[in-house]
Amino acid sequence: MNYNYPISTDWTTDEIVTVIGFYETIEKAYESGVQKEALLEAYRRFKEIVPSKAEEKTLLKQFEEASGYVGYPVIKEARDAEAGKVIRGAQR
Repeated sequence: MNYNYPISTDWTTDEIVTVIGFYETIEKAYESGVQKEALLEAYRRFKEIVPSKAEEKTLLKQFEEASGYVGYPVIKEARDAEAGKVIRGAQR
C-alpha cells in the first residue's frame, strides 16, 4: 500500500508512532486478523493521544479514504468479542 497516514503536526514523534501503530493494527485486522486484546490496546493508546470523539472520527475517516480500511466496525467487533478472539475486518 502506498498512502499517507493521517497525523497531526502537533504530536510528538512517540505519539505519531503510537497512532501509526494503531492504523497498522486496523490494517492487520483486514489483511490477516488480529487478537482482540492487541486491537483494544492499540485503540486505548490511540485514545490517550486523540481523546476527542470528533477528532477520532475525522482521523478514522481520513484513514479510510487513504487506505480503504474502515476502523470503527473493527473496533466495535473487538469490544463485543470474547477474549482471545481474532478480529477480522470485512472484505474491502
